[in-house]
Amino acid sequence: MTSAAVDPYAPAPPSRRFLYRLNPLAKLAAPVPAMLALVFARDLVTPLVMLALAYAVLLVGARWTARSALLLLVAVPAGVALIGVGMSLWVDTARVSGTPAVLRIGDWTLYAGALQIGAATGLRLGAIAALAFIAGLTTTGPDLVRASVQQLRVPYRVGYTALAAFRFVPRFRYELELIRQAHRVRGAHGGRGPFAAMARWSGYVVPLLAGAIRHAERVALAMDSRAFGAYADRTERHLVPFRRRDVVFVVAFWLVSAAILIALFPWTA
Repeated sequence: MTSAAVDPYAPAPPSRRFLYRLNPLAKLAAPVPAMLALVFARDLVTPLVMLALAYAVLLVGARWTARSALLLLVAVPAGVALIGVGMSLWVDTARVSGTPAVLRIGDWTLYAGALQIGAATGLRLGAIAALAFIAGLTTTGPDLVRASVQQLRVPYRVGYTALAAFRFVPRFRYELELIRQAHRVRGAHGGRGPFAAMARWSGYVVPLLAGAIRHAERVALAMDSRAFGAYADRTERHLVPFRRRDVVFVVAFWLVSAAILIALFPWTA
């Protein structure tokens, strides 16, 4: 017995973690005020607290995989450190010359104030990214499109056309792998070095383009056979409702963010 094909437009599988049970629009709307406030914050404590808040929500509400753990525990801290060090080198020394010197190389001096400004910038960007991951790591593209069509009244012609375009990417990856295997079996464009690599990749272009055109024609015929775009609206197969728990999550996140910002008030001179 052959297994049934996976429906790419089916809803996300259920999970015990609460973020997967929320409407995608709620997960997008909840951190937006905090992200906008972080753009104008200039201290170290506020982005650090917001970063901790985002990690706490993800730790409790998201399903951690090896990829998400690598992203949150390695990539984000490394990016914060790299941006912090890089930005500290660009700070005007005249603004921070009154702070203690941390490093001297010839006539160049790195001041503690420059490190503080760079660290604040890195933490700010890291906190904004972590807040964005609340929706990004727990939301699928089809559910986001469905929620946009059902709650935001985005025309389904726009939403589902964009979704079909995004579905081309994994299809291209699959066809490219098939083409590479076929060339390898036939021994085409063998050898090593940059010229052999250029010859191999140039041999992938025509069959990949032909496969893309065939796939586009099949998608267009399938959409036409279902009268896509013939009417102003369509009956949804999968509903993504905006429930009371979504409202509770958005309001609770806004209140916690407001409490943090009021307590720290990072805009004082």
